[in-house]
Amino acid sequence: MNAVPRTEAGPQHPAPDTTVPRQRVSAAPVPYEEAADGLGPDPLQHPDPHTAADAATVENLLRCWVRETGLPAPADGELRIALPAGGTALIVPVRHWSPVGLHRFGRARLAGAPARSGPVDAVTVAALLGREAAEGVADAHTTDLVARVADSVRRTAVFLHDRRQHPADGPDHFLSAEQALLLGHPLHPAPKSREGLTEAEERVYSPETRGAFPLHWVAVAPSVLAADSAWTERGRPVPADRLTARLAGAGLPVPDGYAPLPLHPWQWREVRHRPGTAALLDAGLLRDLGPCGAPWHPTSSVRTVYRSGAPAMLKLSLDLRITNSRRENLRKELHRGVEVHRLLRTGLAREWHAAHPGFDIVRDPAWVAVDAPDGGPVPGLDVVIRHNPFTPADDVSCVAGLVAPERTPSGSRLAAVLTRLAARSGRPRGAVAAEWFLRYLEQVVRPVLWLDGEAGIALEAHQQNTLLLLDADGWPAGGRYRDNQGYYFRASRRADLDARLPGIGIRSDTFVPDEVTDERFTYYLAINNVFGLIGALGAQRLADERLLLAAFRRFLAGAVSGPGRMRSSVPARLLESPSLRCKANLLTRLHGLDELVGPVDTQSVYVTIANPLHG
Repeated sequence: MNAVPRTEAGPQHPAPDTTVPRQRVSAAPVPYEEAADGLGPDPLQHPDPHTAADAATVENLLRCWVRETGLPAPADGELRIALPAGGTALIVPVRHWSPVGLHRFGRARLAGAPARSGPVDAVTVAALLGREAAEGVADAHTTDLVARVADSVRRTAVFLHDRRQHPADGPDHFLSAEQALLLGHPLHPAPKSREGLTEAEERVYSPETRGAFPLHWVAVAPSVLAADSAWTERGRPVPADRLTARLAGAGLPVPDGYAPLPLHPWQWREVRHRPGTAALLDAGLLRDLGPCGAPWHPTSSVRTVYRSGAPAMLKLSLDLRITNSRRENLRKELHRGVEVHRLLRTGLAREWHAAHPGFDIVRDPAWVAVDAPDGGPVPGLDVVIRHNPFTPADDVSCVAGLVAPERTPSGSRLAAVLTRLAARSGRPRGAVAAEWFLRYLEQVVRPVLWLDGEAGIALEAHQQNTLLLLDADGWPAGGRYRDNQGYYFRASRRADLDARLPGIGIRSDTFVPDEVTDERFTYYLAINNVFGLIGALGAQRLADERLLLAAFRRFLAGAVSGPGRMRSSVPARLLESPSLRCKANLLTRLHGLDELVGPVDTQSVYVTIANPLHG
């Protein structure tokens, strides 16, 4: 692997508690091979893309329901979900019961339905579960949930069809991984819903179809330009507008004195008619320059775009509802990205890298935006300039892309890596997978815990925000974190952080109470990231989840005491708590919440689940 150059070096608050008493997840999961006996082929591999997409979405809905209602493992390999509000029940064969929640199911059917009626589709399952969950929920968004599930199924089918027709990855490892999430978040009811994109736009603007497009450019008068930059080259600061001019290239006709602003073409079409933007255009303070330059590629977030070899990526505003939020940049997030970059440059990065040289943050050191004549931000015209530390040859992947089951015709990229490592070493694949997992804990999880314990900064390190570097053989060799939204500065460490960077958090709104930080950090790093990795290894028959949980338990015990002791409170919390707080994507969707709106502790619904590490 080529050496990856190191760069110089959003919080959320708990919605009303919908917790119901939870039963512990069974400690004896149904082995995949035994559960699959007699169940026929995996529905996700069905030759019809729509059938496969529908089956994947039903599995997502069922996983959400099991997690968010605390259903225990069935004793007979068949899950029965009572639906009293609908006067029926769902009967679902279990292909694999996961102690961390990444279950695999066969096709669901309604209790008592004739055999010829066939399986229940995702829209019907969403309607039935939404009706049950809506009991007692004021203003439940059941119709919206069902519509978004239908939209997600349709788009997933398009992605599967396209990838089966064109399975080969391109030469850029990072971009290939960003384009690999065909099925999306396995515990979200509608992971591929993108309300507002037409079918034609979907192919151009989606990473799953390997879309690419030129950016749309606008010239901004200096009187309404808002920008900040901590970007440096050879020790010299580089203004944000100079960076965007460089990315635009020589062919962009920017009027004298104006600054070039890159926008997503879909966003410009939507935002140009808003009153604030239209007034600036009429006054000549904004000038439409049109599309220009080489194509950029959407990454897994859809709105962040990448071009091989470019010095920067661009995190654009996009007023589309993707998973749980509309994806327009907020001004406080722009400030947060630059602030974290400056904080790391105070000496914190040097301390961090001395302990963990293989891990860093992909920096967001500059931004460009537009203010109204009265000084207020003009929404939808904010652009983050993100450092690109990767070359096309670097073997780097977001963890979600690495474990995506449709990455290759034979399964995930991780499965291919582990199979190759096992063949080369002559060892059982399960043993290789366990060693790979232990190395992952050291290269990714330990550095993230260090930053929390030593600096009081918790990262929203879910699988899509966590980038893993692999060495030439495929072993974990380092990592990167990305996302200017996902920082939690512990309130208890405010004085320490302010001493490093005076005034920190004032504009970025990043300080969060410790109890909320603990809850969110535990969810993103442990439940989403590590448990998600354990679940993927188990569901793909690559390793025994119980052995991996035992290995994680030993890792955490070493982080609590002994020579590897760490100051973060999360390892002890994971070992000692019989239950954990977990984001509930189905209920969040049913409540109609946008995770970028409002205080951190009310942006999403959290429920209590059994801790698979406890006991």
